[in-house]
Amino acid sequence: MSDGQRMNQIQRRIVLIGLVPLFMSLLSVSIINVVLPAIEADLQASSSALQWVLTGYALSFGVVLVAAGRAGDVFGRGQLFMIGVALFGLASLVAGIAPGALTLNIARVFMGLGSGLLNPQVVGLLQQYFQGPQRGRAFGLMGTTVGLSVATGPILGGVFIALFGPELGWRAAFLVNVPFAVISLILARSWLPKSAWHPIAANDGTDANPAAASANEGYPSKRDRDLDPLGVVLLGVGVLLVLLPFVESSVGWFIWLALPLGLFTIWFWARWERSYSARGHAPMVDLNLFSIRSFSNGSIIITLYFMGVTSVWVLIAMYMQQGLGHTALAAGMIGLPAALLSAVSADVSGRFVFQIGRRLVVWGIITCLLGLVSTIGVIFLLTQGIGSEWWMLLTLSFIGAAQGMVISPNQTLTLQEVPLKYAGSAGGVLQTGQRIGTSMGLAIMTALAFAVTAVSDWNIGMIASFAAIAIIVVLAGIVGLAEVRRGRRRQL
Repeated sequence: MSDGQRMNQIQRRIVLIGLVPLFMSLLSVSIINVVLPAIEADLQASSSALQWVLTGYALSFGVVLVAAGRAGDVFGRGQLFMIGVALFGLASLVAGIAPGALTLNIARVFMGLGSGLLNPQVVGLLQQYFQGPQRGRAFGLMGTTVGLSVATGPILGGVFIALFGPELGWRAAFLVNVPFAVISLILARSWLPKSAWHPIAANDGTDANPAAASANEGYPSKRDRDLDPLGVVLLGVGVLLVLLPFVESSVGWFIWLALPLGLFTIWFWARWERSYSARGHAPMVDLNLFSIRSFSNGSIIITLYFMGVTSVWVLIAMYMQQGLGHTALAAGMIGLPAALLSAVSADVSGRFVFQIGRRLVVWGIITCLLGLVSTIGVIFLLTQGIGSEWWMLLTLSFIGAAQGMVISPNQTLTLQEVPLKYAGSAGGVLQTGQRIGTSMGLAIMTALAFAVTAVSDWNIGMIASFAAIAIIVVLAGIVGLAEVRRGRRRQL
């Protein structure tokens, strides 16, 4: 077998090994929205316990992402990936057989930790073993995975409830992860190349040759093996405090005191990282990454985009069930065309991302706005007794197509100039932005929907929420346009 054929085989295996558990971990974010009523009925769970089924996963997922990415850079991504998959699979098993709400909530926290450990390793592996157009296609497949997981979660949850009934259906939503985790562990141990189990050498550049990477036996210097433990703690605590009021807003007004405290902790973390680096140590996150405009602007774009668009599918699920009285299966099925289009557009976008550049992301944002505005139009017509909610099969499809045009191309372009030895931590920063955006968006948009619904009805609540989402997406588009103009100036 030639070196090229061998490298192609390694790349195909890495895509399979990485994207399957990635899909399952992100599926666990969206599938829960449809099965929550079944959990409440079967376990007699309180509203507080149900809230923690959602927030325990989100908090633990978001808190460990950057530290996990840095640990993968320092110790080797194979080990961290397997630990994450094993923890996620074991916790999914416990969640699926949980006798009560407390056990389920503890299991969900550990599921989130497993997801937070494995996700940055997938980004790092794709960055390490793919380059150029191949990297664009690999991240295109990753974007397909993200889009499908978000959109098909409610569908799959509805199918489980319909097939097995409420009592077993919600348990199946967790147990389905277990066999995939076992298979992923077996394949990772057998298929990951030798270099995936080693740290990234200090001299690995921004766009290292993947064939060289696969054979690389180099080890980083003592400086580059530094995990920066205080930096890990500071950033973890800061992210936790920032996320907490958004995912636990029902506790009371005092929980919002955590937000300024969290922002101060992150500011102090940044000061510590600069001081740590100035003393000759390797910081957890090299803050010079943010001087790379493509990285900083791309991080802002995706944070804003997730802040808006992720809540679309939660709101639609609630609207279909609580507002229009449809079943969980029907609530999930309305997103099926969007999920399919997301898969197709992400794959196509991955093939052309380097030719089109950030303009592709901007066109995706415009397509998303078209979907949001047309969905508002459908709901407005329903308030006048005109049309059918099933027109949203079409309007939501624009949002699905936009997912593939925004998420994977933005990820590819954002990480394009990042040095390989920081690929894991940079991917963790990017995904932390996504998690913070998601948590803030879900809290804000659902609170807005419930507030308007309390004085009006679900139709008006949905219109108000989708209008707010559109405003946030417009802000992401403005940053995208600025990045397009910057790229044009660089070419002159």
